[in-house]
Amino acid sequence: MSQLSTTIKPRRNVELALLLLALAVGIGASMLVGVDQEKAFDSDFWFQSSLLALAALVFHGVLRFRAKYADPVILPLVVALNGIGLAMIRRLDAPGDDTGNNQLRWTLIAMAVAIAVIWFLKDHRILRRFTFISLAASALLLVLPLVPGISAGEILGARVWIRLGPMTFQPGEVAKITLAIFFAGYLSSNRDLILLAGRKIGPLQFPRFKDMGPMITAWLVSIGVLIFQRDLGSSVLFFGLFIVMIYVATSRISWVVIGLALILGGGFAASRVFSHVELRISGWLNAFTPEVYDRAPGGSHQIVQGLFGMANGGLVGTGLGQGRPDLVPFANSDMIIASLGEELGLIGLFAIVLMYLLLFTRGFRAALGTRDAFGKLLACGLSFAVALQCFVVIGGVTRLIPLTGLTTPFLAAGGSSLLANWIIVGLLLMISHTARGPVDTTPLPPAKGAESVGIDTPTEAVKHL
Repeated sequence: MSQLSTTIKPRRNVELALLLLALAVGIGASMLVGVDQEKAFDSDFWFQSSLLALAALVFHGVLRFRAKYADPVILPLVVALNGIGLAMIRRLDAPGDDTGNNQLRWTLIAMAVAIAVIWFLKDHRILRRFTFISLAASALLLVLPLVPGISAGEILGARVWIRLGPMTFQPGEVAKITLAIFFAGYLSSNRDLILLAGRKIGPLQFPRFKDMGPMITAWLVSIGVLIFQRDLGSSVLFFGLFIVMIYVATSRISWVVIGLALILGGGFAASRVFSHVELRISGWLNAFTPEVYDRAPGGSHQIVQGLFGMANGGLVGTGLGQGRPDLVPFANSDMIIASLGEELGLIGLFAIVLMYLLLFTRGFRAALGTRDAFGKLLACGLSFAVALQCFVVIGGVTRLIPLTGLTTPFLAAGGSSLLANWIIVGLLLMISHTARGPVDTTPLPPAKGAESVGIDTPTEAVKHL
């Protein structure tokens, strides 16, 4: 073990260099915003910049002690994205508005929670013991916004928030993590059962109907979110997460075909039954029609103004603080991509998208490198959850798909999203630490049901994938 450890480079110095560059990007963006508002280098700038830099460096220090083989690129990418988001939210703050400071507070809380995950979670395989507890937690989190007394009621047409004193919180953001843990644990323990031969139609091997129970359950959950919480984005995210994880576990394209059929069928039925879904689709297809543009509610004013803003930015943008993103409703949350597109231009927006692509690929690389089936599925699921959320948001803002209520990870204003996505970062760093570090052949007690497929050691787990 000691000889192997000397041949593997932790790359923490590389991470530190990249982290300093990431801080320069985020703090530099904040400085440009201050210059435009004639508040450059004031006490707020130095206080906020110092807190962000201190939190990032503490995070880096924890990785040196607790996860020294973790991927050196993930943390700098996330800090850069978070820093750009803080700068844009601060730029969009109206006089007396405290959204920028609130976003910074949530950033510090989220980073502290992610640090706690890294510090106390010594091995990600421990989470497999909580497979069905994660399922129960997911159900509880999804039901909370409907419980009288703590429900925040319907906000902007959706019932996805709970009220915690003066704050609101979106439990569904955390539910995507607990669902990923459940799916990873269930699929890694029951892969052989799911792979039992079914009917073959052409080149596709379809599973037996009785083995489709988990998929039908996931489909019903996503439809339930759509019906009771009126949240199209979360519905797509939860079901898409399951489809990808079961495809990774089985390598059968038939699951994707069945999943797409269920999505299209459920979406068509929802557009006929629920008015809010029909309005979203109508606003997407007929965005520039005057009747649709001026319609209230469900008009296309928001998406059209976002498109005009990005067109105004052109190739290089108007410059931070020089555009008019404030003309777009929810410019600092749902439409922050349009705000950045206007002031940073197509080049700046492509740079942000590229950072997201790098983040996804590093997550998938951790999945490929880890030696246990549960870790592979969990890393794939968490990485894909962030990727799908970005696709749904950016696709909606650019009118590629209907607009949903999801937030752009690390950029948009919202404490729930920040907390959940920083926890995902902590888990991915721990999985990448295991993937890149020396081989640990110490077996963990198998999860319930794991005995049937013989997943006891990392070496055996690889054979099942």
